[in-house]
Order: sequence, then C-alpha cells, then structure tokens
Amino acid sequence: MSNSPAPIKFGTDGWRAVIADEYTFANVERVAQAYADYLTTAEGSPLIKQQPLVVVGYDRRFLSESFAQRAAEVIAGNNFAVAVFNAAVPTPLISWAVKKLGAVGGVVITASHNPASFNGFKIKAPWGGSAAPETTAAVERLVDASSPKRAALSAGSQEMLWTAVESYRAQIASYIDLDRLRQAKGLVVVDPMHGAGGTWVESFLVGGELKVETIRGARDPLFGGVNPEPIDMNLGALKERVVASNALLGLATDGDADRLGAVNERGQTMTMHDVVPLILLHLVRERKMSGGVVRTFSQSVLLKRIAAAHNLKLYETAIGFKYIADLMLNDDILIGAEESGGIGVKGHLPERDGILNSLLFLEAVIAAGKSPSEMLSELHREFGEFHFRRRDLHIPTAVGQRLIEQLQQDAPRELAGYAVVGVETTDGTKLLFEDESWLLFRPSGTEPMLRIYSEATSIEKSEALLTAGEALAHKIQT
Repeated sequence: MSNSPAPIKFGTDGWRAVIADEYTFANVERVAQAYADYLTTAEGSPLIKQQPLVVVGYDRRFLSESFAQRAAEVIAGNNFAVAVFNAAVPTPLISWAVKKLGAVGGVVITASHNPASFNGFKIKAPWGGSAAPETTAAVERLVDASSPKRAALSAGSQEMLWTAVESYRAQIASYIDLDRLRQAKGLVVVDPMHGAGGTWVESFLVGGELKVETIRGARDPLFGGVNPEPIDMNLGALKERVVASNALLGLATDGDADRLGAVNERGQTMTMHDVVPLILLHLVRERKMSGGVVRTFSQSVLLKRIAAAHNLKLYETAIGFKYIADLMLNDDILIGAEESGGIGVKGHLPERDGILNSLLFLEAVIAAGKSPSEMLSELHREFGEFHFRRRDLHIPTAVGQRLIEQLQQDAPRELAGYAVVGVETTDGTKLLFEDESWLLFRPSGTEPMLRIYSEATSIEKSEALLTAGEALAHKIQT
C-alpha cells in the first residue's frame, strides 16, 4: 500500500476540497509550499525586492483562520514577507490589497459558493485579480517539489492592511454615488448568507434617509443549512424578508462576497440575465460610459442586443471569470459578467466584487426611479423577452462528459418540440433554437455535477427545454 500523499488537483480559480478529507493542514502546507516555489522560480517574478510581500486572507468557513495562518507560515518560511488579515473579509478586498500594497501575489482561504463541507485555496495575481490558468497549472505541477518550510510571522502588518482597507473604501465611495443612495427613501435588505460580506454593503449606506437591514450577517460555518450561492433555491430568507418589510430591493453576496444576487420588490429572485443587462444600460445611459461588453457562454442574449444597439464591441468567451479578467487587462472593457454572479466593471479591479456590484445595482434602481420589476419589463419591451433557468444534476463527471460529447457529435433535430437550428461548443454543448433560445450542457468546474442552462423567450419554454435536457442526461446515465 502506497504511503505517498494524494495528488492535489486545481480547478476553477484554485484548489478546493472537502475539509478533513483532502482539505487538511498537511495538504494546505503542500499547496502553500508549491505557491512559494512558484513565486521564487517564476520567470519575471520581482525578486529584486529585499523580501517580496504576499497578502493572505480568509472567509468565514470552518477553521479558515487557522488554515490561513498555516499557509502564511509556510510562505514566510520561504523568505517572503506576509501580511495576514486578522478577520474574515471579502475576497475583492484581499485582491485590492494585493494590488495596492504592491504584493507579488495573494492567497485567499475560501471555497466561495461551494457547500459548507468544502474549503479552498485561491491565488491572487499582482494586478489584483484571480491568477491566470497558467499560474495555477504551474503551482499544481510544483506540489511536492520541495518539503514545506515554516516560519513565525512578523508583527506589524495590520497597519499596512488597514491602509489597504481604507483605500478600498475610498475607491467604492468614488465609484458609487453614495450620497444619492443614502438620500433615497425606502428600505433595502442585504443578505451576505452568513459569509464574508458581513455588514460591508450596509456600512456604505448608513447615515441618510435610506433604511438598510442586514439579515444572516453573523458567521455560521454551515451557512444556515444552504450553500452560500446567491441563487433562487438558497435565498428563501431574503425573499421572505423583502416581502414582509415592503423593501425596494434585496441584495445578496456569496460566501466570499465576490458574487452578487438580487431579489426584486415582489420577493422574486432576479437572475444575472436580468441584473447584468440592467447594470449595462445604467452604465451606458445614465453614466455615459463606453467600452466592450464581455458575454460568457452562459450569459444572456440581451447583452448581445444591447451592445449592438449602442455600438459597443461584443466579446464572447468560455465560462470563467479568468477569461473576462484577461480581456479587462488588455482591452477597453466596460463590463464582463458570468451567469453565476461574477461581474467586472470598468474603472475598478479586473475582478469580481460583490460589494461594489451590490451598490452599483442599487444605484441603477434608484437612478431609474422605478421598481426592479418595472425596469425588467421595460428592458424586455425594448430588447425582447428572455428568461433564464438552470438545473444542477449530481451525476458522475464521466457521465456528464459523455452526454456533452454525444450531443456535439450527434445533436437532436428537435427537443421538447422545438427545432434545433445550430450547435456551439465553446464550453460544453449549446443547442440553438430559431428564436435565439438556447440550452447548454456543461460540467461544473468545482464539483462533480452537470449543469444544464436555458434561456428562452418564455418561462414555460425555458422550463420545457430544461426538462427535456434533464431527461437526456438520465437516459445516458442508465
């Protein structure tokens, strides 16, 4: 029987695993040492500094602060200066600190929106966003290249991090018209889902006419029994509170506060296929901003139509914020967004930021002077009615991949009574229908799961396509 350690496999945005199974202190040490080796040996790494800085932060998951401390000790053992946050903070703040402080990189101990049993190790690049796939692949190859070295952490980094926190707050205050938001009448309910968002959104809004209520703001490593992903099935508490309090809007952030969720005044969850087009229109029409629009493979047809109507260049990419970030670093991008709530906007970091985007969407609603449901109705009247739905099937990865490949090779001529007029394979397999409705099959990048997405010209059609797609998945499984 082999005594060799289990291999470490990186997925989307880093390494994630089940706590006490693969996610152990020993394995965190292995990954931290690999990252330190990468920083030490990577071509172009700025090692001319006396002691390059690495920023380390963490979320509110079980033992996250202890895992962060261990990772920091390993990085310090490799002759890096390390600044560790002394409390759980939003991931975008950690990204901001990396850039603001001129660090060579950063580590966030988080599993983002994954179930409570998971934790993770995200790597942040010097420019203030998620490390490129080439970086995470290089770190993965260096696991076990050398044995972990540990050293005690030096004191005095908190003042440096406090400077970064204050500059992050100043950045948001300069980006969002906070005075206008504070003087609005009504109530906004904020739901950080027990995650690292805490009272961050509320803290920017207090002191005026606007009333703000934060629910599920305390730390709970079990996230109240749901996954900390701000999608409809997990937002029951927010929907109920919005209706009960007659609120203008409900805003949610995921476990590490880099993603956004929203609930309208009727207590209905708004998908990112609703929210992102409304934010885009706000940026273009109210703020008079310009630039390219990045639509990932599972994002809305409406983004394409809005971009065309306003002569904005449209980019289409595979799913994953890394593709958006790469374009934001190299092109003039106004907005880029994922279906899962990650949004990047011009003039901020090339990074998802659930805190900034919560405030930006609230700004869009208040500037419009209409309810979110009225705004959406107007959007549909002008650009066409589309409705998005998603289903997650917990089936073996190999089964899901087999279905995706089968559909690429031999797509059906019709599904749920609708003619299939095309197939796209940028990321998974997408079946196209005559009215620009679509159905996408794609494996999750973080869990053993097949995701089925649909956007269609009616809720009924979207649900029918999803049901037919799910039947195909179950058929191949048996």
